[in-house]
Amino acid sequence: MRSTTGASGIHVFTGLADSRSAAIRIARDAYHAAHTAQQTGRKKPCERPNGWGARGYRAGWNLDWNAATALLWQDQWGWHHTGIVDAEQ
Repeated sequence: MRSTTGASGIHVFTGLADSRSAAIRIARDAYHAAHTAQQTGRKKPCERPNGWGARGYRAGWNLDWNAATALLWQDQWGWHHTGIVDAEQ
């Protein structure tokens, strides 16, 4: 991601998904919901019913969704999940 001031970084989303492409799509939906809420003066949806959210949303930062990747992660009990999305610039 890149800020309007030229700074860059990464933004990580986590949640459950059936595939890597679904994880990126769901993360993008969560990001856009947070953006819309911020633009309209509503409270950011920290966690949506599907478990995804954009708690760390900051205005002025743009995510490069074409560079987004999704990874399989393992939780503390050894379960594997698809759904870490890293949208970086």
